[in-house]
Amino acid sequence: MTGALAPVKPLTALDRCDRCGAQAYIRATLPIGGELLFCAHHGRQHIAALRDKGAEILDESAKLSKTSATAAEGER
Repeated sequence: MTGALAPVKPLTALDRCDRCGAQAYIRATLPIGGELLFCAHHGRQHIAALRDKGAEILDESAKLSKTSATAAEGER
């Protein structure tokens, strides 16, 4: 094993929140192995505690505001 980290795989529409089943926008990779996926709502609730425990966080929730902006432009 080289010790190099694997590239972070982006989240897709098929990734689901472990709490509610909505589309996941946040991935928490735990230091002991494994990962948790969260929607933006549940991610905001748990992200601080997960960081305190050493989890690496991938937060793609900014995609939500891009989607909203694109939708709003189409309504004009």
